[in-house]
Amino acid sequence: MTLLSRVTASLLVPISIGATMSLATFAAANPIDTIRPDAPALSAYGDHPIGVQTFTFTNAGQIDIVNTTADAAPTYDRPLTVEVWYPAADGTAQGGNYTAILRDGKTEVPLTGQAARDATPTSGEKFPLVVISHGYPGNRYLMAHLGENLASKGYVTVSIDHTDSTYSDQGAFGSTLLNRPIDQRFIIDQMEAMQGPLGDIIDASTTGVIGYSMGGYGALIFGGAGVTQGSTEYPWGTPNGLLTAHLAGSDTHKALMDDRVKATIAIGPWGNNAGFWDATGLSGFSKPLMLMAGGVDDVSVYSAIRGIFDGTTSTDRHLLTFDNANHNAAAPMAPPAEALAMTAKGESGPYDHYADAVWDNTRMNNITQHFATAFMNTHLKADTDMAQYFDLIPVSGEGVTAVDDAGKTTADHTYWNGFQPRTAVGLRFESKAKGE
Repeated sequence: MTLLSRVTASLLVPISIGATMSLATFAAANPIDTIRPDAPALSAYGDHPIGVQTFTFTNAGQIDIVNTTADAAPTYDRPLTVEVWYPAADGTAQGGNYTAILRDGKTEVPLTGQAARDATPTSGEKFPLVVISHGYPGNRYLMAHLGENLASKGYVTVSIDHTDSTYSDQGAFGSTLLNRPIDQRFIIDQMEAMQGPLGDIIDASTTGVIGYSMGGYGALIFGGAGVTQGSTEYPWGTPNGLLTAHLAGSDTHKALMDDRVKATIAIGPWGNNAGFWDATGLSGFSKPLMLMAGGVDDVSVYSAIRGIFDGTTSTDRHLLTFDNANHNAAAPMAPPAEALAMTAKGESGPYDHYADAVWDNTRMNNITQHFATAFMNTHLKADTDMAQYFDLIPVSGEGVTAVDDAGKTTADHTYWNGFQPRTAVGLRFESKAKGE
């Protein structure tokens, strides 16, 4: 049974008035694995059944930014809880539940997906690693849709709860500024060192990083974009000049960079809007890069994201724009039903954290899944067939569908590859080569 037929079948299951699961309960299940019928070609889940496990790793001896003062910089053992999705053994029954915390920092919400909790990993093959890093605040489930989806296609994906930056423990912003790239590298180290059946299938020497908002900020620093001197001195930033650890050209920043990372996706990356990079810093970024952004992003600021696209001249890069979308473009899962319910009580904050005023989240998630698959397959699996999905005219709405009587495309066909007729709308795609 194909994924589309499974999804369709699930939607057709009858629910009687007297059933144990009421319509309200069904609606509140908050699926993260929905693939819309109009999703592009690479959005669908892959052939691997998926397992999921939760781990907590501790990075010892880190600077405790939250409690740092002008006179003291105490250290602590920094805990990082992660969700790991992976290809499971053949025959693993699919379907499982997650319990996440809503944006309000206290409300628990149920999520449903395809991964089986603590399933036995497959064996006999190694898979590239993909690190997923949320925004400020966020949590490891914010992009769970992408974690599951890529795992089904032959990746081990690990999504981080960044301490001091989750819905439950949101702390001083300076902690996020300093720790994001450090956390990302530390988790790669932990996954590489993992033992047992799960460790046996992880190829951490071939890693991709996906970061949203502050996760994108961290991924850019991690990939070589050292920060400006001015950004290390902001009174609202990291105290005591500690951010100089990521200063462009510094030995500490050079030591952070990692040859294991082969590709980076930065979604709505924050930082260029606030002066964290200049031409020198951006030119230090060296990994193949895909940027995704809302065309009216007023948090990371769309023009500043375009500045990253223009300034990362030391690598090949792409920019996917969701026209008229704001900062919640591409990354956040669909708003949980509980967040929508809060709007009836005048509490719009949790809903607004996930949703976009113009675009449907699931639609954006499917498009993200499509392009993330093409990009990671290209750079982590050397799949040359993926090139067709980047050979696109810049404005999706200008594409022309041209087929002959046999239904084959003709030379006049310019519609976006992988998109069904009439579905590639409201998008722009641009590319620049290294040196441009």
